[in-house]
Amino acid sequence: MNKNALPMFTRRSLMLTSAMLAGGAALGGLSKGAAAQVKDMDMWYWGEQELPGLQKYVNDSVANYKAASVKPMLQDTAVVISQFQTAAAAGNAPDVQYLWNGIYHMESVWLGYLRGLNSLIKPEVIAASNPTLLSHFGGDVYRTGWYPLPMFWCYNKTLFEKAGLDPEAPPKTWDELLVACDKLKSSGVEALGGGVQDGYWSEWYITHSLPQQLDSFGEAVELFIGDRDFREPKYHEHWVKLEELKKKDFLNKDMSSLELYPGIDLVVAGKLGIGQSIGTRLPADSKATGGKIGYMTMPVFGKGKLAGVPVVDVQGLGISKDAQDPAAAAAFLEFLQSPDQLKAFWEATSWLPSNTTFDASVIQDASVRGLVTPIFKKLLLLCCLGDCIAVVVT
Repeated sequence: MNKNALPMFTRRSLMLTSAMLAGGAALGGLSKGAAAQVKDMDMWYWGEQELPGLQKYVNDSVANYKAASVKPMLQDTAVVISQFQTAAAAGNAPDVQYLWNGIYHMESVWLGYLRGLNSLIKPEVIAASNPTLLSHFGGDVYRTGWYPLPMFWCYNKTLFEKAGLDPEAPPKTWDELLVACDKLKSSGVEALGGGVQDGYWSEWYITHSLPQQLDSFGEAVELFIGDRDFREPKYHEHWVKLEELKKKDFLNKDMSSLELYPGIDLVVAGKLGIGQSIGTRLPADSKATGGKIGYMTMPVFGKGKLAGVPVVDVQGLGISKDAQDPAAAAAFLEFLQSPDQLKAFWEATSWLPSNTTFDASVIQDASVRGLVTPIFKKLLLLCCLGDCIAVVVT
């Protein structure tokens, strides 16, 4: 990331201020009520790549929305952030923008490209959407939550069985992981890995592994802003562990030539024993394999209080500074949080929205239904730790 991208602030002050305000930010403000009719409104979004069916949901939603004409555009993964920021710098950003969590959208907040939502959207709607603490800055909130993104390690149960491993008892400790990898390798398959070419696998690995040596979110912030030293052994032990996997020849040989999702596909296809994945893939991957994809938290090696704690992220939507009618854009975001739209989201994607008012009784898939409690009752402060690290240490 360009160190000169935020000329009015130091990286330290931005991270520290954001973290302090995130914990205490209030969702105050009053809704402006129904928006006036506008002719056209642009919505740029991403997500079909990780959540099949989202494009259909968006197209159906804008067709059913009568208060304004909304024109959606599906973005490519490589330009989700840069395309929006370039448009915003030129003064022609879309009215509504899809926003990844953490630093990915917070940089746009710092640059002044996004509007605060407290004065535009009813506070109870914002709160129910689960926007995450990393959506707050300066006493305002800049995203509504759209759908949760539980982050797991995944494994192929068929390959576990062939290797003499219990498919219903994945490894929980690092030593157990090494034993499992050795057995998978001995059975003739590559044990663990994925695709790192686009950088996201490494980011996910950090998100899972660094917290193993942390006791709190505050400790992470202190590390990011320089009050703690990355050179301290416990803060880079996760890289030592990754090197151990490489030295033991447990990582797939084509790891550097594959991007994230093709790497996950190796596990689904039965060509790789263990990888990293996300909850949005669970229904489709489970169906494709006849339920032979298992999910687990990263095996524990650390001694921090956050070791072994599952990670849940939330993707969201925001309103740009260039919105023709901010109240109209806000009304559309409120529409997407309505009960009928939450149900439509589930029907189109087979995945749950992040809204806490969603009626989860419609979920029949036991593997998805089992995620409802940890998602809605245990949303963590660890969302996208890897995103923060990518900015602070580069």
